[in-house]
Amino acid sequence: MRQAIIHEKLTLDYAGEEALNSICTNLMFAGRDVKKVVFTSNLQSEGKSWMTMHVMANMAHRGRRVVLIDADMRRSFIMQRYKIEVDGEVLGLAHYLTGQCDLDSAIYETNLNGACIIPAGRDVSNPVSLIDSPYFSAMLDELAMHFDMVIVDAPPIGMVIDAAEIASSCDGTVIVTEYNKTRLREVAECKRQMEQSGTPVLGCIINKVAFDTISAKKYYNKSYYSHYRSGYYRKDPNED
Repeated sequence: MRQAIIHEKLTLDYAGEEALNSICTNLMFAGRDVKKVVFTSNLQSEGKSWMTMHVMANMAHRGRRVVLIDADMRRSFIMQRYKIEVDGEVLGLAHYLTGQCDLDSAIYETNLNGACIIPAGRDVSNPVSLIDSPYFSAMLDELAMHFDMVIVDAPPIGMVIDAAEIASSCDGTVIVTEYNKTRLREVAECKRQMEQSGTPVLGCIINKVAFDTISAKKYYNKSYYSHYRSGYYRKDPNED
């Protein structure tokens, strides 16, 4: 398996670690058959990709074997944002789905013990045709046989239909929303579109919650749509 080094630190403060622990614990208790989980949001910059990277790291720290698939083949930025270094040409999801490499060549073992990543590979103008192919669903099934969890970072459902297509091959959906920005009706519409794929929405993560804006009790206990408890605080306001 090829190697990838994540140079960007994924450490958090105490409140952040506790919130991620709560999210990952809920994911682990979502059900024995819930192994393929897609993350999406309404629009860009709500923290979806940031969340998938940290969920991957948290799961790996718990001793789980996890793989993160960057399925945003329209606008991928994970490799650059997290300073992920690989030897040679970066192969990924787009290369595999178009028959340019085998699956093993698209999977990179990271320097986080137990965590692997499949990059987007390259930008694709019409990725839906690749996602809708039987190769994508078969790939997820194959990965689920070898990993405890398969995390799929999908494009925002409020902008393109890719996430709903991806969800049809997954066991559950997580919606990431930005606190005090995304309207409730927009979240409801995201939920409706994702459920049309036949895949249940496991929960909604409220992101970018300033710790001093709500009480600690509300911070950890208020529910949104499903199993996830409320918000997650992070400092970077501009990340996808």
